[in-house]
Amino acid sequence: MNFEWSDEQTLLRDTLARFSDEQIRPCAAEIDEAGEFPRDLFMKLADLGFFGLRYPESLGGTEVDLLSYCLALSEVARGSLSLGAVAAMQSLMGTHFLYAHGDTAVHDRLLRPAIQGKKIGAFCITEPDAGSDLSAISTSAEKVEGGYRLNGQKTWITSAPVADFFTVFARTGEDKRLTAFLVEKDFPGLVVGRAIDKMGCRASLTSEVFLEDCFVPSDHRLGEEGEAEGSLRKILSEIRIITGALAVGVARAALADALQYAAERQQFGRPINRFQAIQMQLAEMGTDLEAATHLVHYAAWLKDNDRPCGREAAMAKLFATERAVDICDKATRVLGSYGFAMEFAAQRYFRDIRFTLYGGGTSEILKTIIAKEMSK
Repeated sequence: MNFEWSDEQTLLRDTLARFSDEQIRPCAAEIDEAGEFPRDLFMKLADLGFFGLRYPESLGGTEVDLLSYCLALSEVARGSLSLGAVAAMQSLMGTHFLYAHGDTAVHDRLLRPAIQGKKIGAFCITEPDAGSDLSAISTSAEKVEGGYRLNGQKTWITSAPVADFFTVFARTGEDKRLTAFLVEKDFPGLVVGRAIDKMGCRASLTSEVFLEDCFVPSDHRLGEEGEAEGSLRKILSEIRIITGALAVGVARAALADALQYAAERQQFGRPINRFQAIQMQLAEMGTDLEAATHLVHYAAWLKDNDRPCGREAAMAKLFATERAVDICDKATRVLGSYGFAMEFAAQRYFRDIRFTLYGGGTSEILKTIIAKEMSK
């Protein structure tokens, strides 16, 4: 792997770093406290072309590689994980199936506006009884004249309260295999339920979605009937890698704040970064962050070069998220009582970072996957 960034990668990273410092970080606390969708920042990201980073120029995107995307996404998350989660949903999971399986009409009517930030997408797979276990998905799609009737319940759907369209996974046919559908917000039978009050990522709105005899036209099926699980698995490694990139971004912010505080805080006549107890904490944080960053970037590099990366993607997501949780915890300890104060960002990092533990597979599931891969 080449550890020297290209000029294009450096420019992209630096552009998002400036945007994070100048636009996101100054209002990160405000959007967290408001608990509302960060529409202004969302549109500013759209103006920067962020939502088209993974899509071709013919659709209004720039089609950068995954490593470049991770560099950009980490900078967004460094400013606010709420915005980072929203941006990841909009630029990958919420729009990927439209890109991969939608026709020209769908691209023109929904995907292009989504890349421009004018339409918002959501990704509906998790159910009350189906998280890590895809086989437990029970939402059904009965074939009827002209389309399908969908019935079921989804939960933990990012951006659902503000979404214009939803990629919904449901079981079809006698063999009950998964099929993906494009469901638009004004379809009768689609009901967006209660918002989930979360401890972190509060500006990334999450809610339940109900499908009550919801009619979906045949031309809104995304891909062939029964083939959605295979299509989903093709981007699963990418989802895990970008979740690791989100975690790395938050951990960088937490470490930077801890280093600054430790240099400024005076106790017993000297800054606390001169005390060995604090030095040990900072050294562990820095080492873990460096290792997590390299692992995420390596997994992305493998993906970009069409090399097997399922195990490495799982490792990157597992290590980066778990270490980021520990880094954010240590940051609050370095700040002492101020790490418990709402006026300091450390408490927000501590709350937000736990979000990364769940999406793309829990740590327990990832460990099982990694062990099986190692045993082959």
